[in-house]
Formats: sequence, structure tokens, C-alpha cells
Amino acid sequence: MGRRLLQSIVEVARHVFGAAASSIFLIDPATGDLVFEAVAGEGDGQLVGTRFPAGTGIAGWVAASGQSMLVDDLRESRHFSGEAAASTGYVPDSIMAAPLFGDDECVGVLEVLDRGADGVREMADVELLGLLADQAAIGLELLTRLRAAEPSNRSDKALRLLEMAESLLAPTHG
Repeated sequence: MGRRLLQSIVEVARHVFGAAASSIFLIDPATGDLVFEAVAGEGDGQLVGTRFPAGTGIAGWVAASGQSMLVDDLRESRHFSGEAAASTGYVPDSIMAAPLFGDDECVGVLEVLDRGADGVREMADVELLGLLADQAAIGLELLTRLRAAEPSNRSDKALRLLEMAESLLAPTHG
């Protein structure tokens, strides 16, 4: 279910920003690697599960610093890894990225690649992406805790939230 939640978030992010792609990396706690967990747009269907070493590219910088970043011309960024981007089959011109925090620790990064041409709202876009990242992190943490809890220890409210989340994330038919 966590992956479906993350997939819905990257699809919303891609749509909201009119972007070519959006993705979520989670940090593997054992290795520190950045792992694609959800992708919408360019690269969807092939990148989930792909890993990059800790600190790689813009996502690596955002994960390490815990700060959001907007780069409209990646040729000018010393944090951009053209080699890592090329290995995904898509090299963007711009990236906007925000950290996902679980408790006080960065657990991942939400990225938007080549957002729409409306560059007037740059700071508003970064703030909006940060809000989406916060909601993704909270939703993921809630779902993880609910799934880990023994069914007998789940409160009625928690069970209703879990059922609502499952129904919202269920694939639509027809």
C-alpha cells in the first residue's frame, strides 16, 4: 500500500506542476542508497527499484542537507549528476526537489522534473512541493505504523483511516 500512496503523490505532483516527470526516492536505512519508489511520467514503469549511492545528484544533496532546491538550468548546477540522469534514460533541464521527513530524519526526496513554463511562481512552487512532500511523509508514516500494529491494537479511528486510504488507493475499474 505504501508504494500506491507514493505513486498517487508523484502523479499529483506531476499534474499540479505540468511536469514531464515526478519521482520519490526513499533512503535505504541499511545502505544510505537513494531508491526510486515511485515514478510518474518519463521513466515510469522502469525505474522503480533503481538505486543510486548516497549523495548522488540533486536528490542526494536534498537528502543530505534536508533543504528544498530549485534549479532551472541544470547545466549550471554543481550538484547535478548528468551521468546518473543519463542512466535513467531521461536528462531533464530543470529539477525541483523537497525532502521527506519522518520524525526529525530525512527519509526521502520528492522531485519534479521539467515543470511547466510558468516560472513566475518559483518560491510558491517550492513551498507547494514542500507541502506535498510533508503530506507524503506523514501519510507514509501513518500507513507504515498502521500496517505494523497488531490488528487487535488498532483503534477504530485508525481502522477507518486505513480503510479510507485503501479505498482511495484502490485501482479504479471501468
